[in-house]
Amino acid sequence: MSTDRWKEVRRRHEAAEAGGGAERTARQHAEGKLSARERIDLLLDEGTFEEMDKLVRHRARDFGMDQQVIDGDGFITGWGAIHGRLAYVFAQDFTVFGGSLSEMNARKICKIMDLALQTGAPVIGLNDSGGARIQEGVLSLGGYADIFLRNTISSGVVPQISAILGPCAGGAVYSPAITDFTFMVDKTSYMFVTGPDVIKTVTHEDVTKEDLGGAMTHNARSGVAHFVAADDADCLRRIRKLMSFLPQNNREDPPRTASTDPADREDPALDSAVPAQSNQPYDIVKSVILKVVDDADFFEVQEYFARNLVIGFARLDGRPVGIVANQPAHLAGCLDIDASVKGARFVRFCDAFNIPIVTFEDVPGFLPGTEQEFGGIIRHGAKLLYAFAEATVPKITVITRKAYGGAYCVMGSKHIRTDINLAYPTAEIAVMGAEGAVNIVCRREIATAADPAAARRERIEEFRDRFASPFVAAEHGFVDDVIEPRTTRPKLIRALQMLETKVATTPKKKHGNIPL
Repeated sequence: MSTDRWKEVRRRHEAAEAGGGAERTARQHAEGKLSARERIDLLLDEGTFEEMDKLVRHRARDFGMDQQVIDGDGFITGWGAIHGRLAYVFAQDFTVFGGSLSEMNARKICKIMDLALQTGAPVIGLNDSGGARIQEGVLSLGGYADIFLRNTISSGVVPQISAILGPCAGGAVYSPAITDFTFMVDKTSYMFVTGPDVIKTVTHEDVTKEDLGGAMTHNARSGVAHFVAADDADCLRRIRKLMSFLPQNNREDPPRTASTDPADREDPALDSAVPAQSNQPYDIVKSVILKVVDDADFFEVQEYFARNLVIGFARLDGRPVGIVANQPAHLAGCLDIDASVKGARFVRFCDAFNIPIVTFEDVPGFLPGTEQEFGGIIRHGAKLLYAFAEATVPKITVITRKAYGGAYCVMGSKHIRTDINLAYPTAEIAVMGAEGAVNIVCRREIATAADPAAARRERIEEFRDRFASPFVAAEHGFVDDVIEPRTTRPKLIRALQMLETKVATTPKKKHGNIPL
């Protein structure tokens, strides 16, 4: 009897590991996709995966489902380690019922999400699913809602990462949407609420799956996704890289590593990084950020969306930091609707998980135009303001050049509880640029001058010296120091050291009412 049971144990485990069989797995490979188990093996440290609910089976009996029972029910769930730290993972196996969500495999996901919350560890979902299992009706829909609830409860408590490695359609898209970061694979993954066939029927629009919900659509146009990878293996490597910057939960500090990049390193190239002409573009990443952070290693988030604002992770003397920077190489670094939403979500993530925020500011203002005004730039711009003002983690701002108008207030100004505010000598802090200000304030004087052009030039220089100079802001205490750009790195590191024990309090409340 015992021998038969051991055989049955092995048989059931082998059946679960086989999934939909060799033929369907080969089809996955032919499409450039890895199997669910291969993905888990690449994601986690070697030999650390412990599977849960491997023998779970669905309970559906209609539509011939009682003749189609596979151990594991198409989802692989469990835990392992990434960089030696605990992480929970679930992977949808497209070879089993198209990776569709059932009552039972939804319970499997909920079980590990509950454990993640209790043990304070991140959850990573590897999505490759045709959606809800139609044969189970409302039981499948209820499974999605159970997952959405746990996504919401876990938000800001443990990091939640989603990888879209195949289809993700209908209600299934809302779980990744709630999670902190979404990865997609170019040409093999897509997300949409309604597919091309439904859109063709309802609106008579012709659109392909790739154009409607492909990786670049959501990375460059919608902003739904945060990263695009070349293939499954590249995606999983990027997830591992992201995890190296993040704490396990909201009670821990992010993991500090030993740095071989000297903390007191100065870079003379920074002294000439910002062009003397205020209207001349430059790349804030190449010219400033890479010269300041440890080993020129900057892990950019949403690289292709709202490119006028740069966000991402880096280290300073081994400490992970979140970086927010205006990008003068795109739209002159203006803030618009997309940039505001992009920045606000990132700032709030950093604040939730104790990651200091370093802001590099060169912003001429909010992007003007009817499209922005009709689209709600007031409401969306307020999101970024709210996020910066709400954040209680260490906050440091470096003004490299322009800091004009309301955008100056928004981008981590001293007035909204930023701890350390620094400025380069090239900084211009004012209600608006000198040229525009002079055109308004000195209009009559210039018009009646013997040489209007010369009078205008004189007034512009006077305005810059008297009102836009960083020394004026420093005299009022709105800038803590005007620094030589070459000293940016040591200045930031010393400020972070000083702020390590920072404690900030906010009034007790259920939650704020961010202008969504």
